[in-house]
Amino acid sequence: MKGLGYIGAFIGGALVGAAVGVLAAPEKGKETRAKISDTVNDFLRKHNIKLNRKDVGDLVDDLEVAAD
Repeated sequence: MKGLGYIGAFIGGALVGAAVGVLAAPEKGKETRAKISDTVNDFLRKHNIKLNRKDVGDLVDDLEVAAD
């Protein structure tokens, strides 16, 4: 069970790192948010995690706030 915590922390860190990297890119905010949303959707689909569109949008917004 402890190993799952490490894996979750690694995945969470990777997502936050990717979000910060995308947010630091010189693009418009709308394009950046769309890119983050697409990346999160791809990750969730790859790992068979079910979230609705609103939950994904909330997650992207939370990542954006955390990166600021």
